[in-house]
Amino acid sequence: MKTDLFIKNMVCPRCIKVVKSVLEAIPFTVTDIQLGKATVDGKVTEQQLQAVSVALQAEGFLLIDDKKQQLVAAIKNIVVETVHYSELDDMRENFSSLLAGKLQKDYHYLSSLFSEMEGVTIEQYIIQQKIERVKELLDYNELSLSEISYKMGYSSVAHLSAQFKKVTGLTPSQFKQLKTPKRIPLDKL
Repeated sequence: MKTDLFIKNMVCPRCIKVVKSVLEAIPFTVTDIQLGKATVDGKVTEQQLQAVSVALQAEGFLLIDDKKQQLVAAIKNIVVETVHYSELDDMRENFSSLLAGKLQKDYHYLSSLFSEMEGVTIEQYIIQQKIERVKELLDYNELSLSEISYKMGYSSVAHLSAQFKKVTGLTPSQFKQLKTPKRIPLDKL
């Protein structure tokens, strides 16, 4: 028997390592781990769940037991993974198809649930994530704005610039000139 544990605030590969070490210290045998979800061998007792919850909270993570919250967390994890760790210019399907396919749910249901629970639409969340990734790429100063636009799947530099200004209040050029760029941690979006 295996038990799935759903975990909020996992946003990067480092988070996966931390959660795995927390679970192995309980001790559990972790059979699979990915953003937002860990699978462990055996049945998990209430006492073990409490220990996991406390240990995860100490590291900035939350154990999620509500099915709707688990689904919203899964949506966020897919978006973060796709925007920050994939090549959007190679993406062959839109986010609505991607989410519906990976979660095996109707996109309209996912969209309604996400909006109800998060207070923003999935599309707004995707835009927030994309803008944070653009900020990161601008900070690195390795790619031109045109290359960033292409890499992030925008139709043009003008589209990227307009969306960037709408979200941040600054143009990409103005953002680059800031002495202390204002990036938002992914788990705070």
